Amino acid sequence: MYKKIKRLFDFIFSLLVLLILLPIFIPISIIQKFTGEGYIFYLQERMGQNMKIFKIWKFATMLKDSPNLKGGEITLRNDPRITPLGKYLRITKINELPQIINILKGDMSIVGPRPLMIVSFNQYSPEIQKIVSQMKPGLTGIGSLIFRDEEKLVTNAGMNPKQYYKLHIFPYKGSLEKWYSTHISFSTDIILIFLTAWQIFFPESNLVYRIFKDLPIRPKELKIR
Repeated sequence: MYKKIKRLFDFIFSLLVLLILLPIFIPISIIQKFTGEGYIFYLQERMGQNMKIFKIWKFATMLKDSPNLKGGEITLRNDPRITPLGKYLRITKINELPQIINILKGDMSIVGPRPLMIVSFNQYSPEIQKIVSQMKPGLTGIGSLIFRDEEKLVTNAGMNPKQYYKLHIFPYKGSLEKWYSTHISFSTDIILIFLTAWQIFFPESNLVYRIFKDLPIRPKELKIR
């Protein structure tokens, strides 16, 4: 029953959001077309529910050939591959909004685990891979809330980015997604949607930790310096 209610909510909510956001999408698309390299959307393969690969929609924020340039799949704060408009879109998370299309199609949900690239998904332990693959990826979720500052964390880590992900980010992300899998409910999803909106206006807020008091403790290595 929960899954049916969630899918109905996803469809209605995302359709309404898409209609509301059209006045934002249209000017952004026009600016994208005539700046940078002239392409509007970026489609990238991600790991979906039941290990099904799908293509996620985002506003393009980086140079077309960025995966083959220095940095590869890891993006740092003030990365030279990011376009001028792309920098603003990434900071505000507006670049993520076209994922509404994925939600309408049924590839994603409003709330769920972060939709990961295959190479990133493979960094999880087999236990976490199994847990995450049983759920639809989400536009927002506990991982998205906690790691809103991910690019800044990696930039200021003071160590090789790939090692930092392997040693610190992926283990904690995995524990967060495991927490969500044991607390999954319609009420949890509504709270996470509220917290997502809250963070837009109060990006430094720790309200998520005050509401969900049993969240895995954030390691000191994952605190902004």
